[in-house]
Amino acid sequence: MPTLVLLHGGGPGVDAASNWASVRAGFDGEFHCLAPDLLGFGSQIAGTAGLRGPHAWAIARARQVLDLLDHHGLDRVHLVGNSAAGGAAALALLSMAPHRVGRAVVMGGAGTGPLPPSVPFYDNPTKESMRTTLGRLVADESVHEELLDRLTDLRLRQALRPAAEGAFRAMFADAAGGPPPVDLTKITTPVLAMHGELDRVQPVEVSERLAGALPHGHLHVVAGAGHWIHVDRPDEFTKLVGEFLSA
Repeated sequence: MPTLVLLHGGGPGVDAASNWASVRAGFDGEFHCLAPDLLGFGSQIAGTAGLRGPHAWAIARARQVLDLLDHHGLDRVHLVGNSAAGGAAALALLSMAPHRVGRAVVMGGAGTGPLPPSVPFYDNPTKESMRTTLGRLVADESVHEELLDRLTDLRLRQALRPAAEGAFRAMFADAAGGPPPVDLTKITTPVLAMHGELDRVQPVEVSERLAGALPHGHLHVVAGAGHWIHVDRPDEFTKLVGEFLSA
């Protein structure tokens, strides 16, 4: 059974378990899934001092995933990378060690769009602010009210852990003199760029440019979905991912 590494998104207070809860069962029987907490989130906040800017964090997370593969004795895996954390890490890994990845799916622009104009949640670290931040990630909040309320409590606790704010702000800092962005034109791995039609975080055009820049890039816009495609359309998401990775 092929191994699928699920790399979560980059919102405040996120962790792997809560990010992928809506789709983990959908991959059972088709893939063996690994879903690590990425550096700066969940159980991986400590030891990240000195990283600054999105490209430095993406490279560090790519190295983290390579260490995970080595630890499990995995020579080659598939990737799903969500948004500005997991998606950017997936692209960095494809650039760094293409022989370790068969195929990859990235979501929500994979961090290739502009930096947010302000830091989500932490400029106003309240429960109401967290709920508003999470609400923007789905197409229709009324459909997911119970889930959003539950995640608000969980992610508020995690976002307020010691050093979590400093790590988060460092991820989105404009770091002059840091490592350059990944050269997308040199990534030879087949990549599916998925984007929600109703994404309120990044416009669809970001993934259009991403897919167009990748030599073997493919674009799929999911009708009726927001930034959290896997939450708004979980069955469609697992079907599309499974078909692409198994092609």
